[in-house]
Amino acid sequence: MKSCSEELLLHLTERGFQGRIVSARRLHDLQEAIEGFHRKGLVDEEFYQERLAWFDFRIPDSLPKAKSIIVVAVPRPQSQAVFKWNGESQTLILPPTYVAYDDTRKMVEDIVEEILEPKGHRIARTKLPLKLLAVRSGLGTYGRNNICYVVGMGSFLQLVAVYSDMPCHKDSWRKVQMMKRCQNCHACRLKCPTGAIASDRFLLCAERCIVFHNEKPGDIPFPTWIDPSWHNCLVGCLHCQKICPENKDFLQWIEGREQFSEKETALLLCGVALDQLSAQTVRKLKKLDLIEYQASLSRNLGVFIRR
Repeated sequence: MKSCSEELLLHLTERGFQGRIVSARRLHDLQEAIEGFHRKGLVDEEFYQERLAWFDFRIPDSLPKAKSIIVVAVPRPQSQAVFKWNGESQTLILPPTYVAYDDTRKMVEDIVEEILEPKGHRIARTKLPLKLLAVRSGLGTYGRNNICYVVGMGSFLQLVAVYSDMPCHKDSWRKVQMMKRCQNCHACRLKCPTGAIASDRFLLCAERCIVFHNEKPGDIPFPTWIDPSWHNCLVGCLHCQKICPENKDFLQWIEGREQFSEKETALLLCGVALDQLSAQTVRKLKKLDLIEYQASLSRNLGVFIRR
């Protein structure tokens, strides 16, 4: 007879997902890793405050008897946004996880809860560094680009993690590992135009990553050292992932496509407020999960339309 944890992992696998379960006692290890980078000055202060300081390594009050952390990888595709301008179409990519991120997270939470609740177990959401958690759990492995890769998914995936009061009988915790293939491969480092993937350290120079800058509010201009030709996605960046041999089977996986007319494109370029856009335009932005980035579209889209 399968244990509760074995049944859960099998159910996830049958859906095309992959999962691992680690002890909640590993929270200290996660915290020490993130805060250790900060203490040692290995992480840019601005990046730390914006992207890392919000992590919470405490057992949640909603589940004070949490014993385990369940981390799940879900394969995810790219999406497209097509903008009409001067009689031509500009097709821009949204990397995996940008579209339906919350829906995917909720789906995984519901699946896990559906399996565990009849067994008398509860779950709670986490605020944890998911890539680090996935790698240390054995679910994934770091690429040289510091992105998490999972066998059968490459890096085209979304990670979701929840706490559970289900006991962790087989803790899969391990040391941080880089893919063996990366040891003699520097394709991502050579492809990265900003130098974010350094040759003298493994930790990403995240403050130089295009993603860090094109996700900022739209009233913050791009640094002058970023060449407009380096941009390749409406939000985010895929330079290091598209060149990676581990992703060759997933590069053509694109689902979701919304087209914006010249009028709509003009309004987005002008930075028109959301409440001044038509219901149709808002629906398109919602389908692409661009509502939270709407204020940044004028800057980001302008790079491609005007260059």
